[in-house]
Amino acid sequence: MMNNNSNSQKVPLNKTIRHSVIFSFKAGMSDQDKRHFFDAVSKLTAIEGVRTFEILKQTSVKNKYEFGISMEFQNNEAYQYYNNHPDHVAFVQNIWLKQVEDFLEIDYESL
Repeated sequence: MMNNNSNSQKVPLNKTIRHSVIFSFKAGMSDQDKRHFFDAVSKLTAIEGVRTFEILKQTSVKNKYEFGISMEFQNNEAYQYYNNHPDHVAFVQNIWLKQVEDFLEIDYESL
């Protein structure tokens, strides 16, 4: 579906949003702590609107990050629903902020 804006350019209404974070854990995290973290993040897929979901491990030494999480949403509205969902907010406050040392978040759409 397309809309015509004032410049008469066509603007897609439903572009897929890919939400990605790459991150490193805080020092001293045990393998068991990491498993609990990944179990908790996997539960976020139960939030309506989450489509493709992956947990990834960095294989290159080109940056300082260890892991990645990637998910897709049908459109920005679905992403915003996820982003503001109480389960996601609780995960960030109770787990992410306590266990992640550094991260880069990228939310993007196709050109």
